Amino acid sequence: MATFPVINMEKLNGEERSATMEIIKDACENWGFFELVNHGISPEFMDTVERLTKEHYKKTMEQRFKEMVSSKGLESVQSEITDLDWESTFHLRHLPVSNISEIPDLEQEYRKVLKEFGAQLEKLAEHLLDLLCENLGLEKGYLKKAFYGAKGPTFGTKVSNYPPCPKPDLIKGLRAHTDAGGIILLFQDDKVSGLQLLKDGEWVDVPPMRHSIVINLGDQLEVITNGKYKSVMHRVIAQTDGTRMSIASFYNPGSDAVIYPAPALVEKEKREDLYPKFVFEDYMKLYVGVKFQAKEPRFEAFKAIESPSNLGPIATA
Repeated sequence: MATFPVINMEKLNGEERSATMEIIKDACENWGFFELVNHGISPEFMDTVERLTKEHYKKTMEQRFKEMVSSKGLESVQSEITDLDWESTFHLRHLPVSNISEIPDLEQEYRKVLKEFGAQLEKLAEHLLDLLCENLGLEKGYLKKAFYGAKGPTFGTKVSNYPPCPKPDLIKGLRAHTDAGGIILLFQDDKVSGLQLLKDGEWVDVPPMRHSIVINLGDQLEVITNGKYKSVMHRVIAQTDGTRMSIASFYNPGSDAVIYPAPALVEKEKREDLYPKFVFEDYMKLYVGVKFQAKEPRFEAFKAIESPSNLGPIATA
């Protein structure tokens, strides 16, 4: 099997740019995932994010998780659990309006660091979207505009910890799914592994690398690229030793953004729209109930609905 794609972003600034862009293109078309190194977020700052995240879990979340496990009798399960994930999480919203100040139990330093980390990831996400535009032959800024609702894109972070699990064969850390949104940026533990993606019918490990950011593509990029890029099923395997940290940031369309295949790509590929036109919020309402099922029926469900007459062109504000 081919080696998991790792992109050294420093090489985009020199004579290896075209070769690096080719690796990104191949990763988007054949993997739906890739890993970034030298991405511009300092290693020292990432160490601070990791330290504070792990301290926060130990201080405020670990005991609650143990109590939940105990109350559900999960230590002694004998058959596979299919409706629960072995993870302890909290969610942040950065855009359109931040809720970081409202999250309980966060120490002031951690709050400040999460806000700054979100700002740096937002910048990186927008840079990556423009690199994808370049590879696709779309005008610069097209994907950002496609994500723009009345209030801009939505951007949020899911902070997760996957504690040691006594029955990893029976309880997944996170069940297999594709991500509903746009582009996902993940800062994952480099000591405790567990993230896997489905490629050519086999589960492949996403290698933990210090100070890297793992990127994966969501359903909306599959729709906008008319299937040229694909969102990919992935899951987290719980481990018996060590707590795995995962900070996943989701740069998604605005709730009222209208999503549909880019006309320039449909024309260029000389094939019809393979995907429907819909409002992102409507897609999310459907996704919530069927997240852990195949994505194709989601697209088919929207194809079956006649497009509302108010679906206009992409907002460029």
